[in-house]
Amino acid sequence: DRHVVVTGGTGALGAATVGALIEAGAICHVPYISTAEADRFTYRDHAQVRLLGDIELTQEAAVAKLYDGVPKLWASIHIAGGFAMAPVSKTTNSDLMKQIEINYVTAFLCCRASVNSMTSTGAGGRIVNVAARPALEWRSGAGMTAYAISKSGVAALTVALALRRPVRADCCSLAWASRRRTPSSPRFATPSCCTTNPVCRKRRGSSPGS
Repeated sequence: DRHVVVTGGTGALGAATVGALIEAGAICHVPYISTAEADRFTYRDHAQVRLLGDIELTQEAAVAKLYDGVPKLWASIHIAGGFAMAPVSKTTNSDLMKQIEINYVTAFLCCRASVNSMTSTGAGGRIVNVAARPALEWRSGAGMTAYAISKSGVAALTVALALRRPVRADCCSLAWASRRRTPSSPRFATPSCCTTNPVCRKRRGSSPGS
């Protein structure tokens, strides 16, 4: 069985991702905080979905508990996060730290837990982080400085994992989400081990689907 953690899985992009993974035969472990969002989650009663409530992804102990409960982790996809738009003149320290917490810290803690889980089994695995356009093109971050900073951290984290790979990970890649398309969008897309990162392509030496 291919067990996959999908953070942010009850949201629009997350639900689309979970749906694609279910179709491929994976068992999805989906942590959540918002009960209302979980109640609306399309796959909440699906046999291949494990919904896990009250998991605060900014807390080390909670993240460790989440991954300790996943047998033979095959992949971990980190979609959880949030967006805030404000000029730098009106961005407070609290605003900045909130964006760093929900976007960067959640991704970092989940990456660390994933690496520890994958190395413990010796089977390797896959890690996918979701960044955003400002992480790739900083000039597009005008008016959303705190968000751009937090997502740039996610991009740097992902490349660092790809360059220094003491674990047997098949890929540590960026799914650039300049717009979070949902199933209702005519050009709906889900995150994947994308081929836009030349570092990841070179290190993997294989197709995105492997």
